[in-house]
Amino acid sequence: MSEIRRPFATVAIALGSIVAGACSPPPAPTIAPTVVIAPFVRDSGTLAVRCGALIDGIGDSPQRNVTVLIEGGRIREVGPDVRVPPQVPVLDLSDYTVLPGLIDLHTHLNEGPEDTADLSVFLHRTYEEAAERGRRKAATTLAAGFTSVRNVGTYLGGSTVALRDEIAAGTVVGPRMQVASFYLTVPGGGGDLLLPGVAEADIPAHLRMGVARGAEQFRAKAQQAIDSGADVIKIIASGAVLAYGGVPGEPEMTPDEIAAVVEVAHRAGKKVAAHAHGARSIKEAILAGVDTIEHASLMDDEAIRLAIEHHVALLMDVYNGDYIETEGRRLNWPKEFLDKNLATTEAQRQAFTAAHRAGATIVFGSDSGVYPHGDNARQFKIMVERGMTPIEAIRAATSLAADTMDWSDRVGAVVPDRLGDLIAVRGDPLADITVLERVEVVIQGGLVLKLP
Repeated sequence: MSEIRRPFATVAIALGSIVAGACSPPPAPTIAPTVVIAPFVRDSGTLAVRCGALIDGIGDSPQRNVTVLIEGGRIREVGPDVRVPPQVPVLDLSDYTVLPGLIDLHTHLNEGPEDTADLSVFLHRTYEEAAERGRRKAATTLAAGFTSVRNVGTYLGGSTVALRDEIAAGTVVGPRMQVASFYLTVPGGGGDLLLPGVAEADIPAHLRMGVARGAEQFRAKAQQAIDSGADVIKIIASGAVLAYGGVPGEPEMTPDEIAAVVEVAHRAGKKVAAHAHGARSIKEAILAGVDTIEHASLMDDEAIRLAIEHHVALLMDVYNGDYIETEGRRLNWPKEFLDKNLATTEAQRQAFTAAHRAGATIVFGSDSGVYPHGDNARQFKIMVERGMTPIEAIRAATSLAADTMDWSDRVGAVVPDRLGDLIAVRGDPLADITVLERVEVVIQGGLVLKLP
C-alpha cells in the first residue's frame, strides 16, 4: 500500500479549484502530487486514515489508534484492525485527533461583517458580486473545518441557491449546503432592507422579495422561496439586532403568518427556521410548528419547556456578541446595532445555560457573516464556558446538527456508510476545546483538501 507518513503535498483550497503543490517526495512507493482543476468529481475519494485519536461524533470517549477506510467518498469501515487494500493510499494522522467534519447551521456565506457598517452597499451589489463573495467565504469556511452548513438567507436570495449548486456540481470548493433564499419578513421588519435616509421607492424590489403581510401573502412568499430552490424557509419572527428600527424582544410576524409559512413548507418537505429573540416570539413560533429557533436571546423558562416538548432545536449564536462589541464598535457600526447587541448578548448566554441545564436540544449555529467567516469555531469556547462539556459542544456541531438538518445518513459522525468528511487537529479538544480553532486537515468525501 502507499502510505503518506508525512505530507509531501501542500494542499490549498482555492476558488474553483483544488491546488496541490509538490515538495520533495519520499522514496517510492508514493502517491504523485496532483493538481485537480474544477470541475472535479465530488465525494469520489478512496483513502485510509490512521487516527491517533478519533472522536466519532456519537460516543462519549475517543477511540485510539483506529483506521478509517473511505471508498468512493463513503466510510466503509472504522476500527483498530481494518484491512487496507494494497492500492489504497494511507494518510498517517497518528499525531492528531480526528473528528467528523463540523457543521454550522446558521451562516450567511454571501455576506460579511464588512457590510454591516453601511448596509447601503446592498443597494448596488449585483448577483454576480454576491456570488463571488460567497465563493471566497465558502472556501474559507471549509478550510476552517466546517464541511457542511446551512446558509440561512441574504437580501440577494438567489445567490445562496447558486452557490449551493456550484459547490454540489464541483465547480466551486465549499461546504455541503442547505440554503434559505430571501428572508420572509413583515414590511420594515428585521429582514426588510429599509435604510435611514433612503426612500422606500429607491430600494430595489429584488432586495425585498420576502416582504409580506397577512397569512395569504406569507403563504405565497413561502411557495415562491420553495420554487426558487430553497431547502429551508427562514422567517423573521421578531425584531433583529443588526437591522434598523426593530426591537429584538418584540414580535413582528403574527402566529397566523408563521403557521401559514409552516403549512406550505412542511407540505413540501421543507423545514422552517425562525429568527426569534424575544420570549413571546419564540413561544408563538414553536406553537405554530417551526423546526428551529435561531438566536433565542431572551428565552424564558416557558419557552425552554415548549422547545423541549415540541422537539424544536435551538441555535444560539453565543460568540458573535463579543465581535460586535469589540470590532463592530471599532469599525463604527451604527449605534442602534451596538446598543441592541449589549441588550441581548449576556441575556442570550444566560438563556443558553438555562436551556442546556433543562435538557433542550442546542445545535451549533454561529451567525457567521456577522463576524469573519472561518472564525466559526470560536463559538465552542463560549458554549463550554456556559455549561456544555467539550464532547457535548462537539456533538452539537456534528451528529446533533446532522439530525437537525435530516442529514444523519450523510454526515455528522465517523461511522460506516456516511460520507468521508473528516478533520484533524493537534491536541485534545476534550481537554482544550479551542484547538478546534486550528484545524490542520480537511477531508471531504474522501478527498484531501487541506494538509499542514
